[in-house]
Amino acid sequence: MLNIKIKNFYYLIAGVLAILFAITHAWNGQSVILPMLSIEAVSLSTQTIFTYVWHIITAENLIFGIAFIFMSFQTDQSKFRFTAWLIVTILIVRLMVILGVTAILDVSGVRDTLIDSIAIVIYVALIILGTRMKKKQV
Repeated sequence: MLNIKIKNFYYLIAGVLAILFAITHAWNGQSVILPMLSIEAVSLSTQTIFTYVWHIITAENLIFGIAFIFMSFQTDQSKFRFTAWLIVTILIVRLMVILGVTAILDVSGVRDTLIDSIAIVIYVALIILGTRMKKKQV
């Protein structure tokens, strides 16, 4: 019988959240955001670019989720610390871009980024907690 044990619950939770973020991001894009581009004023090439840029984030979230779920079962967590910190860096830069671009283009829209910002901060916090687990805790 397989004896698979979760070695890092923080990574497992981060992984599940990332997959949920990927699903909701794709769903929101396909049902709300991307259909708004289907107006005559937006060229087909602009619609295409916006669609694939939108889904790059969806794919990143899915890959991050799979990676963290995989990492949560690994015995030697120290091997994955760099990967976790790299993903944290990407997420922090992503948040800075979201907030920065929103503030530059429409400062009143920064409030609309609150839920996404909180989600990213919680996600990053879980990952950082996962990187801080000592060998005994694993």
